[in-house]
This record gives sequence, C-alpha cells and structure tokens, in this order.
Amino acid sequence: MKREEIADLMAFVVVAEERSFTRAAARLSMAQSALSQIVRRIEERLGLRLLTRTTRSVVPTEAGEHLLSVLGPMLHDIDSALTSLSDLQNRPSGTIRITTVEHAAKTILLPAMRTFLKSHPEIDIQLTIDYGLTDVVSERFDAGVRLGGEMDKDMIAIRIGPDIPMAIVGSPDYFSRRSAPTSVSQLIDHQAINLYLPTSGTANRWRLIRGGREVRVRMEGQLLLNTIDLIIDAAIDGHGLAYLPYDQVERAIKEKKLIRVLDKFTPDLPGYHLYYPHRRHAGSAFSLFIDRLKYKGAV
Repeated sequence: MKREEIADLMAFVVVAEERSFTRAAARLSMAQSALSQIVRRIEERLGLRLLTRTTRSVVPTEAGEHLLSVLGPMLHDIDSALTSLSDLQNRPSGTIRITTVEHAAKTILLPAMRTFLKSHPEIDIQLTIDYGLTDVVSERFDAGVRLGGEMDKDMIAIRIGPDIPMAIVGSPDYFSRRSAPTSVSQLIDHQAINLYLPTSGTANRWRLIRGGREVRVRMEGQLLLNTIDLIIDAAIDGHGLAYLPYDQVERAIKEKKLIRVLDKFTPDLPGYHLYYPHRRHAGSAFSLFIDRLKYKGAV
C-alpha cells in the first residue's frame, strides 16, 4: 500500500469518528474540500459508499462502520507508537563527559549529581580528574571545569561556584622545627608540599598578597603530589606547608592537626567555571546539566 493511501485511510477514520467534516478538518488542520475529495477517492477506489452525508452530520454506512472497526484500532496503535518514539527522542539521555579538578568534583559536581541523576535516569555522567588545561575538543570531552580565567578565550564559560577561600597550613610538628611565617617574604625559609600540574610539568603557584597586590609565588619543596588528599596527609605528617582550599582543611584545623598561617595574605581564588566550545551543539541532556550547575549566588 502506498503512503498516500494510508494517509487517506487515516483521514477517513477521523471523519468517521468525528461524524463531521468540519470537526475532522480542524483536527487534521486541512480544508474541508480537500477532506471531502479524499473520502470520495476512497469510495471510488473501493466501489462502496462509506459515509452518508446530510446537511447536519456525516454517518458511516454499514461498509463504513466495518472499515472503521478494522482500521480505527490499528491506526490509533500506530499513532501511539509514533508519539512514544517522539517522546523518547525528546527525553534527555546519553553520556556527558567532563574533565575537572578534584576540588570542584568534591564540592560542586558530586553534590549536584545526587538529585540530577535521580531525576534523569537515562543520563550518565563521566568525571575525569585532571589538573592539566585539557583541550576538551581533541580529548573528546563535552566540557571542562576550571577556575575562572584559566580557560581559552574561544570557550563559553559559565560560573558554577563561589570564590574559593584558600589557606596555608602546616602541622604542629612542622612548626616545632620551623617558626611559623608572619609575612610572605618569610616563606622562602619553608618547605612546601606542592600540587603537580601535568600541563606545565611544574608545581602550582601560590596566589598571595604582597605589597598590597596579588602575586603568584612558586614555592620550593621536596614533595610534589597530584591529589589534595595526599597533600593534606603529607602536611599533617609534618613534611611542609600546604596551600589548599580552606574547606578541605577546615576539619583538620579544628582538630588541631593543622595550623593556619598568613590568612591575611591568601586571597580567595575565582570560582569554578564550566567551559565548552562555542560550536558545541547543546543537546537536551547537556542543557539540563548546565542549568543544574549554574551558580545562583552573588558573584
């Protein structure tokens, strides 16, 4: 059967169900005259009258009732199947691949996922921890998360978190061997436990206030580690000073395992941003992900 013949039969079913060319035409969004021609064409093809037309209504004949009883359920099943396929197409699904630093994953992404994944069971999230400035295009990530100002200019950047208070900390054991610094210049006499940055192959610079302006200082130290947890453990063990987000060491400070120093000289870091290419097509799943992460506090 040709496609137009199926469409004609569907039109007949609507007329027979509505018992009105006017209502059927409105339901099908087509002219009454065109609809009338379709029904006449079916009758001529079958050699049977299917509808009895009066000035007020349209009534199926015996042949029309028989055709309606056979075709009606079938066509409604087809319509339901097509509707369900459309719903499936519009339902957010797929895997979102994100490259992120460890702290952002802990404090922003994972907390957001608790409700997001429950609300969208057909969306998967893949988080890859990486402190390098990852090229999300060549590495085939959907997006990355880094501090504000660290992504390329050709990326769309959306703020997803507040500014980040930082802390310089050392253990009581360490400070029993070396005097706690009271100025930035005294840091030269201290060992640092540094965060390794794979992109440059060097240690993360500490952002400090010196002489009333922000400077980036490269600290010397024997330990170069690539996770926050390892740096905290090393600091508690007395290997040197650590420069870390305050929320990651707050508990150790309260438990007196670590001592904070130079707090007036450690400015907040700009909050985390989600970044992705301008040319990336934002599908429904990715758009929902962005909406969930957008920072709604004061900036």
